Amino acid sequence: MLTSILRSPLAAPQQLHIPDGFLSAPVAILAWIVTMAFIVAAVRRSSQTFDERLVPLMGVLAAFIFAAQAFNFPVAGGTSGHFLGGALAAILLGPWPALLVMTAVIGLQGLIFQDGGLLAMGANIFVMGIVTVWTGYFGYQALQRVNRYAAGFTAGWLSVVLAAVVTAFMLALSGTASLGVVLTAMAGVHMLIGVGEGLITAAALALVKAALPGMFGEQVTGRKSDAGTIIAGGVVLALVVGIVAVFFASPSPDGLERVAEDKGFIEAAQAAPFEIIPDYVAPGIANETLAGVLAVVLGTLLLFAVGYGIARALRRRNHRLAETPVEVDQ
Repeated sequence: MLTSILRSPLAAPQQLHIPDGFLSAPVAILAWIVTMAFIVAAVRRSSQTFDERLVPLMGVLAAFIFAAQAFNFPVAGGTSGHFLGGALAAILLGPWPALLVMTAVIGLQGLIFQDGGLLAMGANIFVMGIVTVWTGYFGYQALQRVNRYAAGFTAGWLSVVLAAVVTAFMLALSGTASLGVVLTAMAGVHMLIGVGEGLITAAALALVKAALPGMFGEQVTGRKSDAGTIIAGGVVLALVVGIVAVFFASPSPDGLERVAEDKGFIEAAQAAPFEIIPDYVAPGIANETLAGVLAVVLGTLLLFAVGYGIARALRRRNHRLAETPVEVDQ
């Protein structure tokens, strides 16, 4: 959330989360309409073709993406960036289930952690969910036969850059900044941030391949990973990543916040109308380190539960669809 003057030193700035005030009402509402159409389509398509193997993985990925987003890495000019995860989710889950996972992550970040505006949430899901998922998916599909990890890197990089470009157009359409100014600035800084996204995506693919080679269509002999093992290992990894992020994340502003400061529209950002766990710091705890750790742990476990719950709901709906008799026209 772009409220650096209110942020604790331990809180992680969030890349590309658009606050209320940056977008005009018509642009924000249009983004909500398009986003809801995609979400409805994602539920239908995911239910029709749901793969049982995705049940534990959807929960683990939701938890990991949330935790990994807490780790801001420094880039040039006193700016930071962090992992978005849309490309990785699309590669591992397919685009439609990945969109639902990203919706859960971005939605709960806004509702629970006041990360991004409520009116702007549709735009945030569109930019960080729909754009990154589909860019990552098609980018990976186009290059995976050349090299899986190079394809993952490229897909991750492209997803961040295109998300930044789309954000720039939204800002320009809203009259927040001129397109020529904001497009160059957003694309430039996110080309650097995209390198981090690509590296993390490629590394995560290597880890998943080592742990779950069956996800990539390879024959597995001599071992079998059950759902419980995947869940336990994945959640522990996500918790470790999130806790480490509390101590080592860069305090520098993210790409969008840096551009907003440099181009003079940061003051347009509006604070959330309510607070639950604002800026990833659990309220009521004097020790800021402990407050940050608790917030990340709670968020990680919550996102696992939501992602896992979505997967189980999709599986049940898939079973009901499979059991529904198909009427044949005479």
